[in-house]
Amino acid sequence: MAIEGLSRTHYCGNVTEDDIGSEVTLFGWVQNWRDHGGIVFIDLKDREGIVQIVFDPTQSKENHRIAHTLRSQYCIGIKGNVRHRPEGTVNENLKTGKVEVLVTEVKIFSESEALPFPVEEYIDVNEELRLKYRYLDLRKPRMQRNLITRHKASFAARKFLDSQGFLEIETPILTKSTPEGARDFLVPSRLSQGKFYALPQSPQLFKQLLMISGFDRYYQITKCFRDEDLRADRQPEFTQIDLEMSFVSEDDVMNVTEGIISSIFKETLGIDVKPPFKRISYNEAMDRFGSDKPDMRFGLELKNLTDIAKTTNFKVFSSVANSGGLVYGLNAKNSADFTRKEIDDLGKYVSIFGAKGLAWIKVKENELQSPIVKFFSEDQIKQILDKLEAKTGDLLFFVADKPKVVYDSLGALRLKIADKLNLRNDDEFNFVWVTDFPLFEWNEDENRYDAMHHPFTSPVDEDLQYLESNPGIVRARAYDITLNGVEIGGGSIRIHRSDVQQNMFRVLKISDEDARLKFGFLIDALKFGAPPHGGLAIGLDRLMTIILKEESIRDVIAFPKTQKGVCLLTDAPNAVDQRQLNELSIRVMQKKNKQ
Repeated sequence: MAIEGLSRTHYCGNVTEDDIGSEVTLFGWVQNWRDHGGIVFIDLKDREGIVQIVFDPTQSKENHRIAHTLRSQYCIGIKGNVRHRPEGTVNENLKTGKVEVLVTEVKIFSESEALPFPVEEYIDVNEELRLKYRYLDLRKPRMQRNLITRHKASFAARKFLDSQGFLEIETPILTKSTPEGARDFLVPSRLSQGKFYALPQSPQLFKQLLMISGFDRYYQITKCFRDEDLRADRQPEFTQIDLEMSFVSEDDVMNVTEGIISSIFKETLGIDVKPPFKRISYNEAMDRFGSDKPDMRFGLELKNLTDIAKTTNFKVFSSVANSGGLVYGLNAKNSADFTRKEIDDLGKYVSIFGAKGLAWIKVKENELQSPIVKFFSEDQIKQILDKLEAKTGDLLFFVADKPKVVYDSLGALRLKIADKLNLRNDDEFNFVWVTDFPLFEWNEDENRYDAMHHPFTSPVDEDLQYLESNPGIVRARAYDITLNGVEIGGGSIRIHRSDVQQNMFRVLKISDEDARLKFGFLIDALKFGAPPHGGLAIGLDRLMTIILKEESIRDVIAFPKTQKGVCLLTDAPNAVDQRQLNELSIRVMQKKNKQ
């Protein structure tokens, strides 16, 4: 790389003892400036790190004069000679800490105004300010490390998939609006007035068409778009490692996925994660952990107490247990010292998930402390304690309600208590496959079934006979991969028969006419020798957040949006010129405020 007579020989962070005695040319930004008795020391920084450069007036008075004009974040180039740092000045914490560069030539490429915030690693800055000046935030070593690591992950995935015979094939960004579970982002068409493209929520239909086309191993690291409410692990646009394969079983797709993940961890962290990963059925995951993305780094498992609850005089339990609901318990080991306020706060927490109350029992030496123990016989108490493996010093929690409420509330409580007791180790990477999902979930609000994953997921072969007569018992050939309690990927074996796909639409109350309107191209394609096929998508943003131990995916994305979907850097979304709206035949109407 050359500019204005200088040709880079090294990145700043890569100058080592091997370069002592040689001349180097470096480009970068002034990070720190120090004057020690006339000699000026500057930390010069680029994406690979920092190296100390030295301006000595006895070597060049002109360079020394220029050094006194340099300020933080000036962009400069230098030529100089690498030498040992003087005795007593070695910095063992720095990769370049044993060397320095005596400057023989310096060029200022551009100056910098005073920064809105320092870009040193250790200084906390308000996130809104960081996002507004993202190009400065990205100069921080942590952020550069994050994006470099993300690059390594993507490269490792590509390299592995290429070795397995996969072809990288791009699919359209401007496509047709189809119902896939979230709102579409719509793009008006100027050439087809009154009509719209949609940005893809995933390449799902196109990758299935590629299988029908005969490209039996496809992948793509692709952008996807969903107009949904945002949170720390969501963005309106996100990236996934997307793949599809023909003539495969669930095991084939899962094996390839484990290979991708193993390659990524080896490349980014130098860690060997050893397949095969643990597998657990959906029903077992819900029964033991109250979640279809179980964090299995610790215990605190849920226990089903419904049969015991049916016989008790505690009506809160017995009425629920005898009317089709569930009663589950959770043993917070060694937590009997929780205060009443702490217990009440946990009760308020589970109410977020619909729980009407949180019953509890403290197991103390020779006694049980609880407002509910008086409602149980000695035998019932013994059964509960045995079921929960209770010991002195434990705190038992109970929820009685509809299955969804019980699972959601106790599953969340389990994680809350684990954090309170510091049971989750961020240095442990626990991969778990969840399999055998239901094909459908019941939508109470609309009194109909929804696809638990998406409407192109294949039913288990032996359950196909119940697809229309008893959809609630049909299992899906679906599988999710979770890491430390976070779903990082999911997929399924797809429907490859046109008649089954049309039956699926009917169960979802998508009429033949609507199915033809929205998915006619897929229904037709399935009639022309479609192979059995399946695939999966890994959420790259979520995976990198865990690998890099960040709290938000915004810190692993170069230019993210806020939780309101706003780009503070560019001020998008923004109003557009009326002329542009006229060309699209669009009129913007102001929403009236409700009185």
